[in-house]
Amino acid sequence: MKNNGVVITGLGVVSPIGHGVEEFMESLKTGRSGIRFIPELEELNFSCCVAGVPKDFNAVRAQYFSSHESSVMTEATAYAAVAALDAWRDAGLDVPNEDSPVDWDTGAIIGTGIGDMETIAQRIVPMVNGKNVRRMGSRIVEQVMNSGACARVSGLLGLGNQATANSSACSTGAEAVAEAVWRIRAGLAKRMVVGGTEGPSPYTWSGFDAMRVLPKKFNDCPEQASRPMSATASGFVPGAGAGILVLEDEQTAVARGARIYARVSGAYANCGGQRSGGTMTAPNNEGVLRCIAGALQDAGVHPRDVDSISGHLTATFADPIEVQNWSKALGLEPGDFPLINSVKSMTGHCLGAAGAVESIAAALEMYHGFLHPSVNCEDIHPEIAAFEERVVRTYMDYPELQCLAKASFGFGDVNSCLVFTKWNE
Repeated sequence: MKNNGVVITGLGVVSPIGHGVEEFMESLKTGRSGIRFIPELEELNFSCCVAGVPKDFNAVRAQYFSSHESSVMTEATAYAAVAALDAWRDAGLDVPNEDSPVDWDTGAIIGTGIGDMETIAQRIVPMVNGKNVRRMGSRIVEQVMNSGACARVSGLLGLGNQATANSSACSTGAEAVAEAVWRIRAGLAKRMVVGGTEGPSPYTWSGFDAMRVLPKKFNDCPEQASRPMSATASGFVPGAGAGILVLEDEQTAVARGARIYARVSGAYANCGGQRSGGTMTAPNNEGVLRCIAGALQDAGVHPRDVDSISGHLTATFADPIEVQNWSKALGLEPGDFPLINSVKSMTGHCLGAAGAVESIAAALEMYHGFLHPSVNCEDIHPEIAAFEERVVRTYMDYPELQCLAKASFGFGDVNSCLVFTKWNE
């Protein structure tokens, strides 16, 4: 393995299974689902009436921001702001005040998949149609621009390096991590605050319900609805939340005595071009194989060195294809295949935030030496039955964990893959 010099020093998460690293990790270890029945979806005549949404978030945000500050933040922005402040403090850094100098060495890349549909639907469209444009207020633009969350975080922390938002559908969160790794490696930043965020909104989820890719058979038993790798999987459960990581140049982190969760040794992103079977909604398998291989090559990792895979694994028809693609990309048969699990089995699919939330899970697994279970896959899909023994279905202590690969795939035939390795002093 080669030393790529980018490490994770801070983690912050707002998720369906908990706010903060400790609650999030405890849920991961115990396989506790954060998916619940959402009455509003039933009222709106959705087929799928369950979702993974952070609980009691209004009480959480009140601990961080005044009522006025909260009132100008959308849910997605507030998720990201809370998670970023947590990650910054977790990295052992002091939150600056408004008079502090600009931190020219630190930037932010915080993306979102869909954007703030709630504000558009509930405020902008009715007010424009009602000819009340002048009553919308001066904060409406920052609430709906895709870079709103990143802009808010960069202001809270006084960041003077690149501050931008990426958007690559469900690959967004993982791709933000990759973009930051490349920036730090290039010597353009010493530290980056990165991740993804997605708000909870029926206006965001409605298109997926119309596509019939959400499960409709589990409204009476929400915790069983998200079933990655299961024979009875019937669609992904929509989710919301934010995951923020502090990435740092390794020398900078070591010099200040920072706690290091893991090294991000490899990163790769590509697109299948919507050719050779790839479409707007389905992957070109060659693109997936090239992405995984590219990340491993970037990390200097041999396929047999990969101990565990944190899959994209959404509980759709694509799950068996994904597992088979991992097998082909690594050149490993079921008997030699790494252990594999899915965070989405507990959180649902947090869309643009998913890759970042799952990267936080990966970092925690690397640092603490465990693997979380994939729940609801007691009935393994027959097309991947040969891999059944490699699916993590109960909590595992795994202190020997040295290398974990994490992939995310998204609409538009886009792919990203990260390789995390153990940081040994």
